[in-house]
Amino acid sequence: MTEVAFHFNAPDKLAYACRFARKVQRAGARLVIAAPPEALAALDRMLWAMAPQDFVAHCRDDADEDIIHASPVLLAADARSAPHHEVLLNLNADVPEGFGRFDRLVEVVSAHDETDRAAARARWKHYASRGYAITRHDLVLKAT
Repeated sequence: MTEVAFHFNAPDKLAYACRFARKVQRAGARLVIAAPPEALAALDRMLWAMAPQDFVAHCRDDADEDIIHASPVLLAADARSAPHHEVLLNLNADVPEGFGRFDRLVEVVSAHDETDRAAARARWKHYASRGYAITRHDLVLKAT
């Protein structure tokens, strides 16, 4: 069964996604980041702008198939199209379709956006009602 974790109180969800991608890549795992198209475009720019020692090899889901298969990090509007299924980072407001085929699902929740927090509560209820054990990580507590 997919491991589900919620990472709460992210001051900047995209900046957190960049750090998370770096961490997953350094651990040798493969990551799919699911997000709305405008967030994917911004995230792509942010990943390319990281310092050389923090570089995260990645591609968008519209890249050539060979590049998608070789990339450790895939930025995707729809996670169902991903060729690998180790870790899924969800930046969407809704439950990602096909999340059950991933080993791990990580939900990132904003610190101050009440609309985002309400959507996260609905996703939490969805997973809990289907029997998923949920791990909670408070990013404010980790920072202190």
